Amino acid sequence: VQLQASGGGLVQAGYSLRLSCTASGRTFSSYAMGWFRQAPGKEREFVTAISWSGDITYYADSVKGRFTISRDNAKNTVYLQMSGLKPDDTAVYYCAAASRVWGTTASWYDYWGQGTLVTVSS
Repeated sequence: VQLQASGGGLVQAGYSLRLSCTASGRTFSSYAMGWFRQAPGKEREFVTAISWSGDITYYADSVKGRFTISRDNAKNTVYLQMSGLKPDDTAVYYCAAASRVWGTTASWYDYWGQGTLVTVSS
């Protein structure tokens, strides 16, 4: 499966942004999906993940209550709605797909998108 992330940009602190990740192929609904991010000079970190059907979600403590993950299997797309953005949210955001084990660990994901840059100014 190929993943294409989009929606990044430059926003002021406190504003919102929605990222999208569209997958190629017909088996999107068989993958759990996750979002990870990597800030300059830092390691990639888990942000959020959603199960195959969308009924189970996980969030990093740093984004809980501000970010929402959702998916539309008919459109082969997973979304990341980000609200109350902070300068610390500045990073390249990556979407990823997991076919078996999934959750908060990057190594569990089989496919990765190219990343989209989110910059939050203070």
